[in-house]
Amino acid sequence: MTAKTFTAKTAKTATPKVDVYERVTAAIVAALEAGTRPWMQPWNAAHAAGPISRPLRHDGTPYRGVNVLLLWMAAMDNGYLAPHWMTYKQAQELGGQVRKGEHGSLVVFANAIQRTETDEKTGQDVEIEIPFMKGYTVFNADQIDGLPDRYRATAPALVLSDAERSARLDAFFAATGIDIRYGGDRAFYDLGEDRIQMPPFAVFHDPASFYATWAHEATHATCHPSRLNRDLNGQRWGDAGYAMEELVAEIGSAFLGAALGFAPQVMENHAAYVDCWVRVLAGDQRALFTAASHAQKAADFLLARADASADAAEEYRRLAA
Repeated sequence: MTAKTFTAKTAKTATPKVDVYERVTAAIVAALEAGTRPWMQPWNAAHAAGPISRPLRHDGTPYRGVNVLLLWMAAMDNGYLAPHWMTYKQAQELGGQVRKGEHGSLVVFANAIQRTETDEKTGQDVEIEIPFMKGYTVFNADQIDGLPDRYRATAPALVLSDAERSARLDAFFAATGIDIRYGGDRAFYDLGEDRIQMPPFAVFHDPASFYATWAHEATHATCHPSRLNRDLNGQRWGDAGYAMEELVAEIGSAFLGAALGFAPQVMENHAAYVDCWVRVLAGDQRALFTAASHAQKAADFLLARADASADAAEEYRRLAA
C-alpha cells in the first residue's frame, strides 16, 4: 500500500484543498485493508538518534499522535531508515537539497484560533476556540543530499534477548504502579479490580511478545478514573466503542515500544479487529485522530508515571542508564 505523496517541486505550494481528515483516514483504511498495520514501523532501523526511534523533526523533537503513524507508514512504503523528517525549506537551511523527483509525505498540524464573539443571550463578549487542521509535506533524510553527518550516522539496534526478561522493562512497568497478576492463558485488564492479568512469561514466544502485550494492557489500564478516565462507550466486543479502545491500546503499545525499545506484536483475532477498525474509521473520519490522541496521552502518562514513581523509577533509571 502506498500513501499519497507530493513531489519535491510542490513543497512550496499551498496545501491542497482536500479535507485532511478524509485523506489521512483513507490512507490508513487502505493500509488496513491491504493487511498492513500502520503502527508497525520498520523496527530494524537504527540511527544516531537512537534505535527503534519515533519519527523525529529536523531538530530532533519527536513527532506525536497521528503523525507518528503517517510517517511510519511512509517509511515502510518507501524503505526509509532515517528517523529524521523535515520540510523542503528546513532541508535547505541545514545545507541539504531534496533530490530531484523525490516525493514528500503528508503530516498534519492542529491548532485553534481564539476569537471574541458576543453572546446572543447575555450580550457579553466571550472568547471561543475554533480548532483547525492543515496538512503539509515533509521529506525523509534519506531523500536529501548534503545534510550534516549526524543525520547519516547509525547506531547498533537495541535487541531483546530471545530467552531472558529485561530488568529494565520490568522496572519500568513496575514503576507505573499498575497491579499485575500472573496466571491463566489470557492477557486482559480488569477495570473493576484495576489490575492486569498476564500469562506467565514462559508461555510467550519471546520477550518482545511479553512486553508488547504488557504495554497493550497497561494502555488499557490508563482508562481507569484514577488515571486518564477514558470512556469510549464500549459495551461489548465488536461495537464502535470497544473497537476504538482496542485501537487505542494497539497504537499505545507501539508508541511505548518506540520509546522503550521493543516491537509491537500481532494480537489475537487480528483479522476480526481489523474489520471492526475499518468499519469504525470509514464511518467517522475523525476517529483515527481521536484514537491516536488517546494513545499518545496514554503513553505519555505511563512514561511520566514511571519517571515520577520513587523506588521503582529509581531502579528503572539506573537500568536504563
